[in-house]
Amino acid sequence: MSRQANRGTESKKMSSELFTLTYGALVTQLCKDYENDEDVNKQLDKMGYNIGVRLIEDFLARSNVGKCHDFRETADVIAKVAFKMYLGITPSITNWSPAGDEFSLILENNPLVDFVELPDNHSSLIYSNLLCGVLRGALEMVSTALYLLGHLNVVGA
Repeated sequence: MSRQANRGTESKKMSSELFTLTYGALVTQLCKDYENDEDVNKQLDKMGYNIGVRLIEDFLARSNVGKCHDFRETADVIAKVAFKMYLGITPSITNWSPAGDEFSLILENNPLVDFVELPDNHSSLIYSNLLCGVLRGALEMVSTALYLLGHLNVVGA
């Protein structure tokens, strides 16, 4: 029994590391394909958006989360359920605007940046911009993006 439990943990860790390395290879290829960081950032956001549009169905089916009644509840679901479910982390929710319509997600341990060192010539690259796109795409599919669009800021990305 003990061996089976260890295999599950090892498999999950290996999958996480494989995902991280694959993402790094993707960003490296985008840097080669596009002339500047701004174009790479746009591509990462676009790719993330397309993932989010499709991922929301899986999230809603697997999470059993009901309709959020306010923006703070939406923030909690994003941080405590979605990020935990897909990346195994729980970002902090901070920097609420006085109107309560903006917040920041702080990623203390961003799994996408394991094994990463950015060269100096890519100082304006937003390496984890894919996550912003995923959030935008998923929220747009549940009709929340009209309210949120332009109000998300993922720090640590």
